[in-house]
Amino acid sequence: MLAALWEFYKVTGPENGVVLADRAILPRTGDRAMPHLWDMGSRLFEPATGRRGDPLWVAVLQASWFSLRIAAAGWLIGVVVGLLLALGMQRIRLAEASVLPWVVLSQTVPLIAIAPLVRRWGSQISIGSFEWDSRYSVAIIAAYLAFFPVAVGMLRGLKSPDATHLDLMRSYGTGWWTTLLRLRLPASVPYLLPALRLAAASAVIGTVVAEVSIGLRGGIGRLILDYAQSAGGDPAKPWAPIFGAVLIGLIAAGFVSLIGLTLRPYRRSEVPA
Repeated sequence: MLAALWEFYKVTGPENGVVLADRAILPRTGDRAMPHLWDMGSRLFEPATGRRGDPLWVAVLQASWFSLRIAAAGWLIGVVVGLLLALGMQRIRLAEASVLPWVVLSQTVPLIAIAPLVRRWGSQISIGSFEWDSRYSVAIIAAYLAFFPVAVGMLRGLKSPDATHLDLMRSYGTGWWTTLLRLRLPASVPYLLPALRLAAASAVIGTVVAEVSIGLRGGIGRLILDYAQSAGGDPAKPWAPIFGAVLIGLIAAGFVSLIGLTLRPYRRSEVPA
């Protein structure tokens, strides 16, 4: 559908785009600004640089694998932190009142502004022979975006059981831990799965943006920046790493869907994050 819309606008749209009140509303349809989809596809099988060397799709795949591993690490860290925060806020009401506003406020800080700071602070860490790598900074930034939906979604899920069910558990004399395992955690699954998907998407976005912000080479973010410089003479090439970023997002979403299959008995109907 999206591909058909792309080609339809390229054929029917004005070459200089749609401009309203001196503002570009829709992009230009020239081959440099908007190449055909088949041109993008054929460019993937040509050498990435020069006339010899590996095809472009190989370079994109390698960069995608590099970024995917960092995004996965950031997602995992973010999920763990988000779950722990949600459990703490549900257990202690004072913690929810004092921590939740800061959790929400943390997401208002521009990512492109904190990425260089995280790299600088990380480079100052020295523990024995351990040396901080820029990949760790990118993973931390990905986790910074991923923990928020998990913390909020999990907190909503832990608080979702009906009062009658909680009263029943108390009448049985069960403690907080047993109530958590038998009631609150199963009830939180419909809230948790959408949060995990949103966290996966946030981790991918955080990884790509952080790679660009701190200049980390080897990933898809840096590849987007490098290939954008050749847009004038090779307009189809800059789209290749964008396809790689889309591929990473699809893999992340597919992985969360597999987690959802293992939790199918508890899913019922999912609640949007």
